[in-house]
Amino acid sequence: MLPVTALYAAPLALGFVLLSGRVIRARRIHHQPLGTGHRLVERAVRAHGNFAEHVPLALLLMMLCEANGLPAWALHVLGVTLLAGRALHAIGIGQEPEVFRWRVLGTSLTLTVIGVAGAASAGLALAGLL
Repeated sequence: MLPVTALYAAPLALGFVLLSGRVIRARRIHHQPLGTGHRLVERAVRAHGNFAEHVPLALLLMMLCEANGLPAWALHVLGVTLLAGRALHAIGIGQEPEVFRWRVLGTSLTLTVIGVAGAASAGLALAGLL
């Protein structure tokens, strides 16, 4: 069982659904059933796409860390950081005009989680092999 990762996967799944809804709504409002011919559709699509590109890897790495014994407190730090990063990115890119510092901070937090979780996963795996 991976209860800590599951705890963070649930709100992230909700975030994915909400971002999907933003894309659908933007496409309807701006009459763009395909492609991103309007700047607000592009923003919604990229917020959703960026989420879809980063969150699965981050959760996979958290799962590997949890399965290999990373302490719960460290997993919670990763999970809270990931949630904050994704929220900040979505808010930053989703506004017109864009709040660039929130977008950058959100991306930085997300990539930090991926980097730290990747390093921790590698360390835990090596420790288990030795």
